Amino acid sequence: MEAKEVLLENIEKLHTTEMGIDRIKKNLKIDYEDVVEYCKKKVLDENCYIYKQGKNYYCEIDHIKITINSYSYTIITAHLMK
Repeated sequence: MEAKEVLLENIEKLHTTEMGIDRIKKNLKIDYEDVVEYCKKKVLDENCYIYKQGKNYYCEIDHIKITINSYSYTIITAHLMK
């Protein structure tokens, strides 16, 4: 099965830590209450480019790169792409 399919099948498992929430808000310069829901919407967008490298999934859309651990489905971080 392709990496994208696996991630999308397990989309409900996405979560992050308290530190992850703060890091994502700061890096993306957003003020959303539910950062996990924000990231889920980005990942589910049909234009999102998803690939797996090592132990992480990378999701790129709208000049944003979201990093997700492929074993725990923890959103590790997100960055604005240059």
